[in-house]
Amino acid sequence: MTILGLVLAAVAAAIHVYVFVLESLVWTGAAARRTFGLTRESAEITKPLAFNQGFYNLFLVVEIVVGIVLVALGQKAIGLTLVFVGTGSMVAAGLVLVLSDRTKARAALVQLVPPLLGIIALVVGLAA
Repeated sequence: MTILGLVLAAVAAAIHVYVFVLESLVWTGAAARRTFGLTRESAEITKPLAFNQGFYNLFLVVEIVVGIVLVALGQKAIGLTLVFVGTGSMVAAGLVLVLSDRTKARAALVQLVPPLLGIIALVVGLAA
C-alpha cells in the first residue's frame, strides 16, 4: 500500500505541475482562461496573483517529489513526512476552494481526491 500511496501522491503532484503551468506560465492564454472561466481582461488583471499562486502549487510538488526520492533512498521517516505535508496541504487547499465557492466543487475534487487517496493508502501501508 505504501507504493500505491506514493504513486497517488505522484499523480497529485503531476496535476499540480499542470496547475502551476496554467497559473504561472500561461494564465492569459486561451486554455487557462477557459479552465478558470476568465475573460481576457480579468486574466490580465489577476495575472500577478495567479503567478504567485502557481508557485505555491509548485512548492507542494517539490515537497512530494523530494519526499518520494527520500523514501526511495531509504530515508523513510523524512520522506514520508514531506509527502504527508505536501498531500495534506493539497487536500486542505481543495477543501478551502470548495467551502469558499461551491461552484468550484469539480476543481476542488480534482485537486483533493488523488492526494487524499494517497494519504489513506500511506496510512494503511504504515499500519500494516
